[in-house]
Amino acid sequence: MTRLVMRAMDLDGYLRPSDVQTIDALNRQYDETSKIFARYDGCEPAERPAVQEQMEGAFAEMGASMRAVLEQEPNIHVYSLETPSFIHGEVSRLVAKLRHVDTGGPEFVYYIQRAYELLFNLAFGGEPKSRRNIMVKTPVTYPVQNYAIHKIPQIDDVTGNSVMIVMLRAALLPSMIVSKEIQEYSSGGYVTPFALFKISRDDSKTERDMAYVLDLDKSFFDLDALDGKDWFFADPMNATGGSMISVVKFLLDQGVKPRSVKFFNVLSVMKGSLRIVRAIENASVYTLWMDPALNEKAYIMPGVGDAGDRINGPDTKTDPRNLIQLFSDYGTRITSLYRAQVREIERTVLGR
Repeated sequence: MTRLVMRAMDLDGYLRPSDVQTIDALNRQYDETSKIFARYDGCEPAERPAVQEQMEGAFAEMGASMRAVLEQEPNIHVYSLETPSFIHGEVSRLVAKLRHVDTGGPEFVYYIQRAYELLFNLAFGGEPKSRRNIMVKTPVTYPVQNYAIHKIPQIDDVTGNSVMIVMLRAALLPSMIVSKEIQEYSSGGYVTPFALFKISRDDSKTERDMAYVLDLDKSFFDLDALDGKDWFFADPMNATGGSMISVVKFLLDQGVKPRSVKFFNVLSVMKGSLRIVRAIENASVYTLWMDPALNEKAYIMPGVGDAGDRINGPDTKTDPRNLIQLFSDYGTRITSLYRAQVREIERTVLGR
């Protein structure tokens, strides 16, 4: 079995001394905030409003700290920092639904789809250089067949050369969503190629000695189809940045070079985002929400838990599902919506 391993200590080597200070300061702030969580759970109901007010103040302070750092990072794009304030409530509510322990699988998938539509707009929908018209035939036929004209951004120059690089499993559906957005905006209905990488974390280790294992025997990709392309990653969570950096470094070591590298994450943590923009030249991170800290198991705090399990349902350690089983579990409502993407993935796995 061909496996490549990257360790957390290698990733930390990309961080600047100032990055380490930033991460340590945020960790201390979150540790203090965690003490308020404990008080909230242990206090009487009448005392909870006062404790919640302290919690709100702590989160406001952490938000201000992260904003001060991110304003100095041109390659890290956070939705609330680059969009008008009157739409921030929509994103805040969406992320709150993703976080909530009672948000079940189908609802979680619905909010993930919405999140990636917003992320796509953050990356490509701002002020496009040009727009193009599309003509739509409507179902209204009386007194004549009706049509409508709509103007949409012309973004072929930044998406028409792209390939989705998928880090199975959690990133499979998000990658299909982004590919579908590219197809819908494309003047020619461009369906991205897919490169599928089986990469996993060793969960027996802590965040400080975490290992990222790339299993090439269970990965499917064409190096020639990646060279000179725009590499798009759509992973719902960016905790440590380790999986993304491992795949990019592997490809660069094969002599394959991208035109650009973009990471689309619903939820990111400061440490992972800084690692990516330090480790990968000209990489850009687009995230809907930035969280402050990681726990010892490298989970984002406050986070959403295991996004892969919440999208796909949990696997057993001894019998994980393959792609065919995942597509089957998605059901026809998902696979029919992304049917062009499913076909492209099939061609990648089964050969052309």
